[in-house]
Amino acid sequence: MDTNIRICGEAGQGVQTTGDLLTHALAAAGLHVCATQGYMSRIRGGVNSFDVRIGDAEVLGARVPAELLVVFTREALDNCRSSVAEGGLVLFDGQADDGVIALEMAKAAAAAGGSALMANAVAAGAVYALLGLDLGSLRAALSKQFAKKDESVARTNIACAEKGAELVAARRGAVKCPKPGQPFGAVVSGSETVGLAAAVAGVKVVSSYPMTPSTGVFTWLAGAADRYGIVVEQAEDEIAAINMVCGATYAGVPAMTTTSGGGFALMAEGLSLAGMCELPAVILLSQRPAPATGLPTRTGQEDLLFAAHAGHGEFPRAIFAPGSLAQAYDLTRRAFETAHRWQTPAMILIDQFLADLQRNVAPMDETLRPIDRGLLDVPPADYRRYAVTKNGVSPRAIPGAGPFVITDSDEHTADGHLTEDLAVRVEQQDKRLRKCKGMLAEFLLPEFYPAPAAEVLACWGSTWGPCREAVDLLRAAGRDVCMLHFGQVWPIDGRRVKPMVAGRKVTMVEGNATAQLGSVLKGAGALGRFKAILRYDGLPFTGPEIAERAAGRVKS
Repeated sequence: MDTNIRICGEAGQGVQTTGDLLTHALAAAGLHVCATQGYMSRIRGGVNSFDVRIGDAEVLGARVPAELLVVFTREALDNCRSSVAEGGLVLFDGQADDGVIALEMAKAAAAAGGSALMANAVAAGAVYALLGLDLGSLRAALSKQFAKKDESVARTNIACAEKGAELVAARRGAVKCPKPGQPFGAVVSGSETVGLAAAVAGVKVVSSYPMTPSTGVFTWLAGAADRYGIVVEQAEDEIAAINMVCGATYAGVPAMTTTSGGGFALMAEGLSLAGMCELPAVILLSQRPAPATGLPTRTGQEDLLFAAHAGHGEFPRAIFAPGSLAQAYDLTRRAFETAHRWQTPAMILIDQFLADLQRNVAPMDETLRPIDRGLLDVPPADYRRYAVTKNGVSPRAIPGAGPFVITDSDEHTADGHLTEDLAVRVEQQDKRLRKCKGMLAEFLLPEFYPAPAAEVLACWGSTWGPCREAVDLLRAAGRDVCMLHFGQVWPIDGRRVKPMVAGRKVTMVEGNATAQLGSVLKGAGALGRFKAILRYDGLPFTGPEIAERAAGRVKS
């Protein structure tokens, strides 16, 4: 079973603080957790939400109904009350109101010796009591959260949590709670996972301009800079950021930038520079609804075609789109490996949903394991940076390690000098594009869950969890259906994908308005006609929603 706890209130009221506290405490209590967020583009006010879904087995995504709603404002109560499941409870930080448990949390915090800022600890204690859980793991989480402060801060917050539990003691266990097991793993987010994977892969330069929802990866890497020996630079803008990455990769070190749609638009020329100079630039592109500023704090999958075709001219690039935390770890490393093996840009596509998603998972390897940069140990005396080769990959040396390493943003000869010899132009362009054949040979095939079936829900990126949950719901109802998830979305080897979908009813599940991966698959010759379940309102898919729409109960 699973239970959904939703916390709602204004930006600046501690909605995220309360959610983070409960996420880590409930995981430590031995429950599976899946935390997701929804927030407005403002510093104060509005209605933000933080869902903590807990289960006695793995939970992979959000769902709409909440068995327990915790609200800090009247506006949040009015907006979110309709999402409470039948028989669910509402915990309201205010005075009595019909059908809610009124708990004036700021006053309760003061009564426990704290301040109004400790109202979130009161709320967490009340949630624990309503779930019928012992406060032990919550006390431990509060102690850990305030470990760097004076001991009295942690003690006071714990007292506030105990006060919250005391105030709802008469309703202890009123919300059904999954049975806790043994604590396992650690709670991590998508942003933390991508950052860790880049760090252990040996990234040495990270240059970015902060932009939601990519900033989490950037700030995590900044925090890990000393541990892993990374130079982290907040550039003056995205143009500078991508050009710094180009310079760092020319100098021989793995480098990356993090951005979102508007920032990536500014990087298009620098991306093309990397294509011409054959530099292994890695870009983390965290998607959000567009065009223009769009919905800057919401989620979407609208940048696939943009990423695939950004930059003037034709040059190879690889694009990976992880769907789970495990994939985020693995595919981030694969992006670095691919970029360096083929000396061409590689991109990692996530979105707000996956960036902010938190789950408790098995520990990930934090050991530094640098990728093979594909560098020459001893360059020959007649070294030529852009020598024509059969597979399109030229020998790569570090500047200053012996021979000159000459490069140019103009078309160039094999030794790197600018040229307008049109025959050389064709020779160099053919060389660069020959990499595409080798990259296609390494194409990461999509994965079925649980096994091939008559009906296929095909998806990519962060729809992995909700789509998998939808498949489970549909199969439980007797539907012969499976999921086919794409972790690599460019380039796609249509010849190998086509037999996987041939003769099956395919429905694309995508967080955009035009089924972008569907069009890529058609262009690759992998797919003919297909149906689509699309969402582009800025909110993530849920498993029940996909299942209902696949079953035809909701128009797609």
